[in-house]
Amino acid sequence: MNTSTDTHLHAAQTLSSQTAARTVYLRNTWYVAMWSRDLVGTQPLARTLLNEPIVFYRKQDGQVAALTDRCPHRFALLSMGRVLPGDRLECPYHGLQFGADGACVHNPHGGGAIPPAARVRAYPVIEKHSLLWIWMGERPADPSRIPDYSCFDGADPVRVTERDYLRMNASCELVMNNLLDTSHTSYVHAGILGGGDTVMAQTEAREEGGMVTISRVSQDCEIPAMYRDLTPPEVTRTTKWNVMRWNAPSCILIQGGVGGPGADAAQGWGYDGVHLLTPETDRSVHYHFAAVRWNLLTQDHAHNEALRQKISAMRRFAFAEQDGPIIEAQQRAIDAAGGQLRPVMLSVDGGLVRCARVLERLLASEQAPAADQAPSSP
Repeated sequence: MNTSTDTHLHAAQTLSSQTAARTVYLRNTWYVAMWSRDLVGTQPLARTLLNEPIVFYRKQDGQVAALTDRCPHRFALLSMGRVLPGDRLECPYHGLQFGADGACVHNPHGGGAIPPAARVRAYPVIEKHSLLWIWMGERPADPSRIPDYSCFDGADPVRVTERDYLRMNASCELVMNNLLDTSHTSYVHAGILGGGDTVMAQTEAREEGGMVTISRVSQDCEIPAMYRDLTPPEVTRTTKWNVMRWNAPSCILIQGGVGGPGADAAQGWGYDGVHLLTPETDRSVHYHFAAVRWNLLTQDHAHNEALRQKISAMRRFAFAEQDGPIIEAQQRAIDAAGGQLRPVMLSVDGGLVRCARVLERLLASEQAPAADQAPSSP
C-alpha cells in the first residue's frame, strides 16, 4: 500500500474514532464557555461543557467564577442558588455557601463545622475578545494559548454581526469537520455561500506550530448572495476564497472574501467568520459564531446597520437551517451503525486530516505519564 493510501486510511480511522462511544477530550486547553454579554448581573448561569456541569457567576469586581454545578452534600445544582455578598454562591437546598475558589465557607447546620470534603472544583476563566474562555484541564492555565480573535477588539459595532449561538445535537467533531471543508458550500449553501462555479477550487493545507491553515480559492465566480452587498455593484464575477485557521481543539476563523484575480483582504471584500465550538456532551455541541466585515463600508449608517442585520440573518439560516439538519442526521446515521463507520476520504479532506493528526498528538502528550510528557504545541 502506498504512502498516500496509508495516510488516508489512518485519517479515516482517526475520524471514525472521534464518533466512538465515549469521546476523550483535550483538556489542558481553552474552550469558549459563552459570549461575555451572556453573563450579566449576579444571576448564576449553568452550562454543561465536556460532559461536566459548570455554574458561572460574576463576582463583585466583575471577574467571572466557574465552579462544578453540583453541591457535594446532596448534589443539588448550585446554579439554582443565589450569589451573596463576598462572592459566595449559596446552595438552594441546605444553604451551604461556596467561595469563588470552590471551598465551602459557610455551613448553617451543626454548629457551623465544615467537612474537609465540602468543596467543589473551580475552573480558571479569562474574559477576552468579548468571550469567556475556560480552562478544563489540571495543568496550570496558560493565558497565552487563547487563540487570537482580536478582530472583535475595537471593531466598529456596525461591522460586527450578531454574536450568535446554536446548540447542535451532534458531536463537536462533525460540526468542526463541516466548517473546515468549505467544498460543501457549493451544494448545501448554493446561492448563499457558493454555487456550481465554486466546485472547482485550488486548495492547500499546512500546519505551523500546531495551527492548521486551509485555503480554498475559486476563479471567475458568480458572486454568492452573502458577498453581493459587500461588493461594488459594477463587479459581476470575482475570485472567491476561504482561508480557514484552526486552533486546537475546535476554534476556527474563516476569512471569506471576493475580489479580482489574486485578491486578498487588502483588495477584496468580505468578512472574518468566527466559529467557536465547545462540546456539551459526546452528542451535542455549543456553537458560537459571528463575523467582522472588512472593506466597502459606506457613510450611510442606516444602510450599514441593515447590511449587518442581513448578513447576521443569512449566516444563521445557513448554519441552523442548512448545515444543522444534515449534521444532526449524520450523527443519527453514525449512532445507528454503532459508531463504527469509516469515512471514505476525498481530496477535500486534506485539511481535516492535518487537524486530526494535531489532536492525536496533543491527546497523546496529555495522556502520557508525567515523566514522559514534553511541552505540547499550542
